[in-house]
Amino acid sequence: MYLVYEYLEKGNLQKAVYGEEGGAAEKFDWAARVRVVRGVAHALSYLHHDHSPPIAHRDVKTSNILLETDFEPRLSDFGTAKLLLADSSNWTGIAGSYGYMAPELAFTMKVTEKCDVYSFGVVALEVMLGKHPADLIAFLSSGGGALLLKDVLDQRLARPTGQLAKEVVFVVNMALACTNKDPAARPTMRFVANEISARTQAHLSEPFPALTVGDAAEFEK
Repeated sequence: MYLVYEYLEKGNLQKAVYGEEGGAAEKFDWAARVRVVRGVAHALSYLHHDHSPPIAHRDVKTSNILLETDFEPRLSDFGTAKLLLADSSNWTGIAGSYGYMAPELAFTMKVTEKCDVYSFGVVALEVMLGKHPADLIAFLSSGGGALLLKDVLDQRLARPTGQLAKEVVFVVNMALACTNKDPAARPTMRFVANEISARTQAHLSEPFPALTVGDAAEFEK
């Protein structure tokens, strides 16, 4: 038996973010990055809210997201995915990748959709920062002071302007909400996908250079 897979020309998201294999990261512009984050959000929203029973992917990371020619993402590698059954405790062994796993898994061993939400937030921040956001997440979680958003975004790209700047700021704020250490405080992927698609920037009242990563909006379910 042979398995045939669709060929995706741009490889995986990790290579696009870091400019691996000769691909300049600068070609992965802000508009493409917003598109990728939006697409991944919708993929996870489907798994969590439109599939019955819900599915937890459990290994959302940049190397498991493939890109089509137009930077439309495809979530891949469901080898550790788990059906979330209503009549099951959903306790499990640890699965996933270091740096992307939700922190509560180390204590509870219980898989929920919010574990994927955390991983999504890490991926979205990585896409916007151009590097893994572990230091940023730790800094904010420890109550660190405000940082200018323009200073933490991927410095290889020109600063976004106009409507695109608002979209980038919104994606970063949403991603930060997804990485809340309290799983109950994280938004659902349906909420995330709908809000990103709607390009809601009602809360943006300050000019882009003055916005800080410590000013993440409080998003509810």
